[in-house]
Amino acid sequence: MKYRKFANIDFMVSALGFGAMRLPTDGDISQSDRLSSNIFEEEAIRMIHYAIDQGVNYIDTAYNYHQGTSEVVTGKALKGGYRDKVKIATKSPIFSIKEAGDFNKYLDEQLKRLQTDYIDFYLLHALSRDRWENVVKKLNILDYAETAKQAGKIKHLGFSFHDNLDTFIEIVDGYDGWEFCQIQYNYMDIETQAGTKGLKYAADKGLPVIIMEPLLGGRLANPPMEVLEIIKKSRAKHSPAELAFQWLWNQKEVSVVLWSRLRKT
Repeated sequence: MKYRKFANIDFMVSALGFGAMRLPTDGDISQSDRLSSNIFEEEAIRMIHYAIDQGVNYIDTAYNYHQGTSEVVTGKALKGGYRDKVKIATKSPIFSIKEAGDFNKYLDEQLKRLQTDYIDFYLLHALSRDRWENVVKKLNILDYAETAKQAGKIKHLGFSFHDNLDTFIEIVDGYDGWEFCQIQYNYMDIETQAGTKGLKYAADKGLPVIIMEPLLGGRLANPPMEVLEIIKKSRAKHSPAELAFQWLWNQKEVSVVLWSRLRKT
């Protein structure tokens, strides 16, 4: 496993992080329905343990993944000494917050689910212009987040993002306390959402950038025949999925790439 400096934070992060959004479900490791709460728990825990044993030290989940059961299973997987080997990243469900007190309500619930006293990297989930203006700013959510940091419940605060580049820049510039961010990015999304310009903008501001959807929901692992022909002609020695990851890792602004591996080892 290779590691990268997490910008201004004293942490060397594994180039590959484990994303717990698409865990195996319904007793079949070949199936993964992120909307299902019926996680194949034994296999999911085996996967998480395998990732950590191979050097992964960044585990990403969220309040709503698998209808809340992703955090529960992640918490179970990190028992027996595994918690000390990793940093946990999870996300505040900004889209569910109706009043300011909800921030603490959800955070305390997440700490119980994860069976931990603190969350290493806490993100405001899926920020958009509407959620930034009408939830985060209107309800002073950042004040609550700062209080949670002072109480030791959160170590580092960031956000994940789904909107356009202008909104991304506004959010990055709108708060001096951001310590990292997470964007959807792959070689098909260079001008989608934050895109390449957003990646570089955040990195230039000193923010570590976490990458989600490196394979565009799996589509880049099984590209159209026309793409496969181009890869074949290039005499590339890597699979389409490996090429997609290498494309990301070749960019110095990328801190860690999230992925769930759904196959037996």
